[in-house]
Amino acid sequence: MMRTNVRVGIMLAALGVSLTMSATAQQPPSPAATAPAPGTQPSATAPPALEPKAIEILRASSAKLAAAKTMSFTAVTSYESPSRLGPPLVYTTRSEVTMQRPNKLRVITPGDGPASQFYYDGKTVMAFAPAENLVAVTAAPPTIDATLKAAFHEAAIYFPFADLIVADPYKDIADGLTVAFYIGQSSVVGGTTTDMVAFAHDDVLVQVWIGVADKLPRRSRAIYRNDPVQLRHQMDVSNWKLDATLPAGTFTSARAAAAKRIPFARPEPVPGAMPPAPAAPATKP
Repeated sequence: MMRTNVRVGIMLAALGVSLTMSATAQQPPSPAATAPAPGTQPSATAPPALEPKAIEILRASSAKLAAAKTMSFTAVTSYESPSRLGPPLVYTTRSEVTMQRPNKLRVITPGDGPASQFYYDGKTVMAFAPAENLVAVTAAPPTIDATLKAAFHEAAIYFPFADLIVADPYKDIADGLTVAFYIGQSSVVGGTTTDMVAFAHDDVLVQVWIGVADKLPRRSRAIYRNDPVQLRHQMDVSNWKLDATLPAGTFTSARAAAAKRIPFARPEPVPGAMPPAPAAPATKP
């Protein structure tokens, strides 16, 4: 966390979850769940690896997000970390997210763990630790996408909901996509009826719950294929507001600006601190 250097934001699990669910909570996966073995050709009657219905749902949700001029939501992210006994423990963080395209973002993270605040007003990024009254400030690129990339590379700041706020959410999904299939509908996630879709890249398996009526993501779960212990990550998204009018001053903080300055740099490990989850840049370098 932020001490003599800076934990400037949150390094949490990336968007998503495993392809497995309780058999009593959903329909069985479609045959498209099994991709052709390497070096083999699918039969003429085999379902496509990229099932059209799944792609249609992912595209529609991405288009809804991309079209929003302003957006706010609550993201509750849970991720596993190995324990002393072997089986993993679960850590959870809640973030209140507000953005305005193309170049404004605020992320307020009250817990778990030390609180953090992130402000981007189109010109400057401030990463603020309110309990310690420390702030890291740097000049920022002119877009949210470029700022997310710079924050990750310069200071290890990564937000698990980043794929929801980039300019083209579907591009990030489609890049390297190998499998996508429709699972069925759920009426128990997000207080609404959702479509469940699973998709995979070479390094991650993801399951998402997307509102049937409003096309907004409500839950995502992921397992990284290269993780030897197959730790699971989950994010629940709620309190969606699109295209609302935002008050002046939303994307800055007088208290953060007046705090003690520290370098905008990658954090130093803090003994005994809650372990950070693995992270990957939301946008390709």
